Amino acid sequence: MTLELAANQGHSPTAEQLDSSPLAVRGMTVSYGQKPVVFSVDMTIVEGAMTAIIGPNGAGKSTLLKAALGIVKPLSGQSLVFGKPLRSQRHRIAYVPQRASIDWDFPTRVIDVVLMGLFRELGLLRRVRQRHLDKARACLDRVGMGDFSDRQIGQLSGGQQQRVFLARALAQDADLYLLDEPFAGVDAATEKAIIAVLKNLREEGKTVVSVHHDLSTVPEYFDRVFMINTSKIAEGTVADAFTAKNLDKTYGGRLATAHVDQLDLVAG
Repeated sequence: MTLELAANQGHSPTAEQLDSSPLAVRGMTVSYGQKPVVFSVDMTIVEGAMTAIIGPNGAGKSTLLKAALGIVKPLSGQSLVFGKPLRSQRHRIAYVPQRASIDWDFPTRVIDVVLMGLFRELGLLRRVRQRHLDKARACLDRVGMGDFSDRQIGQLSGGQQQRVFLARALAQDADLYLLDEPFAGVDAATEKAIIAVLKNLREEGKTVVSVHHDLSTVPEYFDRVFMINTSKIAEGTVADAFTAKNLDKTYGGRLATAHVDQLDLVAG
């Protein structure tokens, strides 16, 4: 049985199948104070696919991603990246945080932000050579920001800032891209540009995981979904898991406020 089939049918993946997963989370529990935000969650990401993590506000979506990356310390649980402990595989991961969590007043140029994605190549001395600048500019071109390399990051619009952070992630040449609500608060042109880049990464064989809030675009943007409301609700392909029944479980019947009124959903 393949990893994808096991995940779709609710079976526990074998050790061999977990080795092929870009990100496997097991038994993850995170608590802020007395109340668990994420409770005993298992998640198995399928390689070469685009996966949306969806759920209502406060469901633990961003917390799960941060705990999987070690940014937030869990009460219990672990993450495996391509079958190995996270600490030995960080070079294979690129992370784009929520734009709201960044200090945009910090005085730095756009090109310098993208160069941060090359920290492993630059080494301890952080000596920037022409090849590094060329690579950073190529990443900016890829997200449509090539003409903004010398601008101060704080002078950009929200959508432009998001593109720059995506360019920084591209500079890392990662195998696994994790994004925390990359479309939140951006204009339509930026959303279109970002999804085009992410789909191109998938075509290159990369794996993309994104916390996502707009349910109406899930079938268009993603191959797979992971549905959470503190605990895992469902996981699988969009065709199999993105159903009215699972959405009702995930959102507690509040679908009217979840922008799904025009979705063509499976009833089961």
